[in-house]
Amino acid sequence: MSMLPIFLVGVVVVVIAAVLVYIGLRNPSTVDGQELLSRLEEFTQKGETVDLEKIEMSLPFSERVILPLARRLGEMAVRFTPQNAMNSTAKKLELAGTPGKLDPTVFIAIQFIAAGIFGGVLLLVTTVTKMSWPLGQKILMVIGGTVLGFYFPQMWLTSKINRRQKEIRKALPDALDLLTICVEAGLGLEAAMAKVSEKWVSELSLAFARCLQEIQLGKVRREALKDMADRIGIPEMTSFVAAVVQSEQLGVSMAKVLRIQSDQMRIKRRQLAEEEAHKAPVKMLLPMAGLIFPALMVTLMTPAALRLMNSALGDMLK
Repeated sequence: MSMLPIFLVGVVVVVIAAVLVYIGLRNPSTVDGQELLSRLEEFTQKGETVDLEKIEMSLPFSERVILPLARRLGEMAVRFTPQNAMNSTAKKLELAGTPGKLDPTVFIAIQFIAAGIFGGVLLLVTTVTKMSWPLGQKILMVIGGTVLGFYFPQMWLTSKINRRQKEIRKALPDALDLLTICVEAGLGLEAAMAKVSEKWVSELSLAFARCLQEIQLGKVRREALKDMADRIGIPEMTSFVAAVVQSEQLGVSMAKVLRIQSDQMRIKRRQLAEEEAHKAPVKMLLPMAGLIFPALMVTLMTPAALRLMNSALGDMLK
C-alpha cells in the first residue's frame, strides 16, 4: 500500500484534532457574538463608518470559519440525534457550567469528530505497522476506537460536572455564613447574594450572579432560585432553595433559616470529608501492591537469597 494516502489521512486526523482541541479550550469571552460587538463598539468610538463586512473580516479566523463550521456539523448531526439525547446533553452542559460556552449542537459535533479521530488513528496504526493484522481484528479495533472516541467527550463532561459540584459543595457553607451575616446586618436576600458574588470568584458565585441577572430581567425570585438549584444539581443546594422559598411563604425569619442551613451544610461537608478519608486506604492499596510491595520484597529478600546461594543449600542446588 502506498504511503501517500496514509500520510494524508494522518494530516487530516491531526488537523481535526487541533480543531477539536481549540473548540474545547477556546476563551469563553469570545463567543456568542461578544467579539463582534466589541469590534463594532471600537469602530463606533473611532467615529469611522460602520462596515459590517469589514468588522466581520477583522475577527479571528477561528471565529469566522472554525466555530461556524463546527456548529454547522453539529446541526447536521442533530437531525439524526433523538430529542431525548439532545435534552440530556443540554442538561449535562448546564450541570457542568457550560464549559467553553458550548451548546448542544457543537458538543454533538465534537463527539462525532472525536469518534472520527480515534477511529482514524487506530486505522492508521493498524495500516502503517509492519504487523499483519487480521481483517476482523482490524475492523474490531477501528469500531472500538470509534465508539470510545464518541463517548470520550461525554466522559470529559461528566468529570467537569463532578468537579463543579464538588467545588460548589465545598464553598456552600462559607457562602451561607456570609449570606447570614449580610441578612442579619439588614440586607435583603438579593443584596446578600450580590455580596457573595462580589466576594468570591467561583462556580457558586457565578451561579448566584446568573440568578440575580434573571431576577433583574423579571423572573420571579422563587423560580430563579429553583432554576439555579436545577443547574447545579446537588441536594444541598436544592435543600437551601426549598428552605428559602418556604421561609418566604411562611414568613419565617430569613436570617434564622440561613443560619440553620449553614450549620447543616457544614456538618454535611465534614461528613463528606470523613467519607473521602475512609476511602483513602482502599485507593492506596493498588499503588502499594503494585509499586511499594515489590520494591520492599526485593530489599528484604535479596540479602537472604544471597546468603542461601553462598550456603550449603546453594551448593546442593548447583
